[in-house]
Amino acid sequence: MTPDPNRERRSERARRAILDAAFDLVSRKGFAKVTIEAIAAQAGVGKPTIYRWWRSKGAVVLEAMNEELGDDFAFPDTGDIAADLGAQITAVSRRLITGRISESFRGVLGEAQNDPELMKAFRETVLEPSIAECRARLDSAVAAGQLRSDVPTDVMVDLFYAPIHYRHFLGFGDEAVRHSADLVQDVLLGLRPRPDAE
Repeated sequence: MTPDPNRERRSERARRAILDAAFDLVSRKGFAKVTIEAIAAQAGVGKPTIYRWWRSKGAVVLEAMNEELGDDFAFPDTGDIAADLGAQITAVSRRLITGRISESFRGVLGEAQNDPELMKAFRETVLEPSIAECRARLDSAVAAGQLRSDVPTDVMVDLFYAPIHYRHFLGFGDEAVRHSADLVQDVLLGLRPRPDAE
C-alpha cells in the first residue's frame, strides 16, 4: 500500500508542534511544572499522539532539547587550542546556564537519575557526541604539542567541563558565564607541556 503523503505531513506537523510546545513550556515554567497534558494542549493534539512517539515527558523534552541544540556546541578548530576551548566553553556555558535550554537540560538530567532508559538516551544523544568531538580536538592539540601527552584526554574533558555542570546545577547564573574564559586559562596552566619535559 502506498503511504498517504497527507497523513505523513500531518504526522510531522503534529510531531513538530509537540516538540515546540514541550521546549517552550519547560523553558517558561520549568520541567517539574510541565505535564504531558499541558504539552498536548499547547500542541493541539491528544495525549495518545504523544505516547505513540515518546514513552515519557523526559523523552519528549530530550528530543526537543536536542533539536534546539542542533550543532550549537560544535568544536571549532582554528589551530589555537586556547582560543578554541575558550570559544566553545563560553558558548556551552551561555546556553546551559543562562539560555532557554537550561531548564530542559537540568530537568531531563534530573529525571534521568531514576530512569535508566532516559539516562541512556541522554548519554547517547547529548553527552557522548559532545565528548567525542572535544576529545578529538584535544587529541589534535596534544599531537601539535600544545597540550601535555601524559594526561589522558578523558581527564582533560572532565577538567574543562565538570565546573560548567557544577555551576549550572547550583544556579550560579551569569557569574559562571563571565568566568568561563578564566576557567579555560586556569586549567590550561596545568595542561601545557612542561618546559623541562623530555
